Amino acid sequence: MPWELREHAGRHYAVLFHYALPDDAWAVELSEAVPAPVTGAENPNAAVTHLPGAAFLVALVPDEDPNLQPTVRVYSPDERVVPYEVMRWFMEQVADQVERCRIAFEQAN
Repeated sequence: MPWELREHAGRHYAVLFHYALPDDAWAVELSEAVPAPVTGAENPNAAVTHLPGAAFLVALVPDEDPNLQPTVRVYSPDERVVPYEVMRWFMEQVADQVERCRIAFEQAN
């Protein structure tokens, strides 16, 4: 599952991409990134300093029916403030995923 990291005002955020089989859609998740566990120098991912945390926003992008609209689910029992620049970055990632899914659907048909 690929992810992208971004730092904003001293906090780290992650956008994680994976296929959500029960929803027949690609999930694009926004989370506050957590520090990666420290492991030995033999770890090939030693350059990774942060990993995705628990998602608090999840966009579901249907990929089998272009008539279905993407949706965004909010998962947060606590009040959470998402900086505008982070929300823009997340929504740009969602828009890119929507475009990729629609292009793939057109090419398949």
